[in-house]
Amino acid sequence: MGGTEHLTVQREGATLVLTLNRPDAKNALSLSMLVGLYDGWIEADEDDAVRSIVLTGAGGAFCAGMDLKALAGRGMEGEQYRDRLKADPDLHWKAMLRHHRPRKPVIAAVEGYCVAGGTEILQGTDIRVAGQSATFGLFEVKRGLFPIGGSTVRLQRQIPRTHALEMLLTGRPYTAREAADVGLIGHVVPDGTALAKALEIAEQINACGPLAVEAVKASVYETAEMTETDGLASELKRGWPVFDTADAKEGARAFAEKRPPVYRRA
Repeated sequence: MGGTEHLTVQREGATLVLTLNRPDAKNALSLSMLVGLYDGWIEADEDDAVRSIVLTGAGGAFCAGMDLKALAGRGMEGEQYRDRLKADPDLHWKAMLRHHRPRKPVIAAVEGYCVAGGTEILQGTDIRVAGQSATFGLFEVKRGLFPIGGSTVRLQRQIPRTHALEMLLTGRPYTAREAADVGLIGHVVPDGTALAKALEIAEQINACGPLAVEAVKASVYETAEMTETDGLASELKRGWPVFDTADAKEGARAFAEKRPPVYRRA
């Protein structure tokens, strides 16, 4: 497993847990963190033993957005990663899930601040859980900046446009309950329990057929902007081969025999 000074990686069964680990700065994005994130997504993609990913933050915060000084790699902190960014100038966008979509489901476990770049990363995740005191928002316009992590494109596709525009144009903070009410997150839980809830959801996903899970996720995103006719055709192309897998046959046998299935990605 990888990881960097600002990004820890651990396994919880078949779930890869990526933790933004810069609590003294409310997990503001640094070059070290972005390199660790990118490597974590790739590890999950390439390791068939990983069936889901949980993204969370250390120290009671998720992510407070960009730290421009840290991203510049000035001083000792982050300097050793400059070559990685030079080799792949798109690395930071892949890390933030702007230019990369992991094959496996990504569940966000949010506590505390999830603002600016944190809310932008959130939009690249698939399922979202937040502690009741979490704070969301896109503050860029208040600072004369642009939320270039994808929010002007993605947010209106994930929540109603009137709410997307209000969040983008006012730059105001949103409570977890408000974020849930507009559809940005799916679960509001007691503070300190977001990670436990995310891992619970991950375990439910892990118990399902991995080939089916990955095909379903891919189909949802592939068909999002298609017409219904094109989307249904795409769904058949993506989904029909799943029925011919050993995992599908195992699922049917396990159901008939009233036992848990043992899937082997075959």
